[in-house]
Amino acid sequence: MKLLIASDIHGSSYYAKRLDEIISMENPDGIVILGDLYYHGPRNPLTKEYNPLEVNSILNKHKEKILAIKGNCDAEVDQMISEFKLENNISLSTDGINIYFTHGHKFNIDNLPENPDKIDIICYGHFHENFIKEKDGIIFVNPGSIALPRPESTNSYAIIENKNIYIKDIDGNILAEKNIQK
Repeated sequence: MKLLIASDIHGSSYYAKRLDEIISMENPDGIVILGDLYYHGPRNPLTKEYNPLEVNSILNKHKEKILAIKGNCDAEVDQMISEFKLENNISLSTDGINIYFTHGHKFNIDNLPENPDKIDIICYGHFHENFIKEKDGIIFVNPGSIALPRPESTNSYAIIENKNIYIKDIDGNILAEKNIQK
């Protein structure tokens, strides 16, 4: 199964359109959005071409493939316009690998969810910085922010496929990769 993982769109219709192009290019079996879909948040600047309703329209086109996490900038009203459910966390097993998806503001490399011994990979956004790290036998993946990367990062997303993890920039160039040994 090929999963495309993106995070922190923050209402940018420009980067939602780029994500739509990435979805067409990558042709994933599933799409996981790790939160902060529509609102830019009080600490962030307005994103490029800020238009939450257009972001919603673009994401709803992919509702059959989307699994979505509710981020710290997402609200109940966001669920009302989304044709896919916003979950607090999602656990998924694919290719014999147990993956835990969360936004990152509660659970992350420094604060693990319950039963971490049953998790192979924890994917989260929130920090707007892409990475693949390993700690205590768990692989931590942050796809970065598709719309608002930190200065030391770049606009990016992640792919998990055939026991491989890739962080890619929005042009599809591989920035980091890791094989999952299990």
